[in-house]
Amino acid sequence: MARRKRETKRRPPFGMPKGIVLLATPEGWRHSVLTLEGGMLCGRLADVPVNAGPAEARAAAAAMVVGLAHDFHEVRVDVTWDPPREAGSWTAQVTVAAPPPNAGG
Repeated sequence: MARRKRETKRRPPFGMPKGIVLLATPEGWRHSVLTLEGGMLCGRLADVPVNAGPAEARAAAAAMVVGLAHDFHEVRVDVTWDPPREAGSWTAQVTVAAPPPNAGG
């Protein structure tokens, strides 16, 4: 008896981003990307110099998240930075700017 191959849709290896936390540290700019699924991706903004200003670091973090959302989920997202609550720390909200091309069914 031949078995029919079951087709399963694989989950992207990176969850849909919903927020960013950006921290200035003596070693460089650190980020945490929070996902809708409850995951978190943490690391250093490698292409941003240690002495870069907050605006440059926020732009780099936003560009990274926009790229991840596009590459893994085929969606455009907007990143909106919240006013800073304490020195050296920023947060942002990530929202879908355009639905995926096949969202209509």
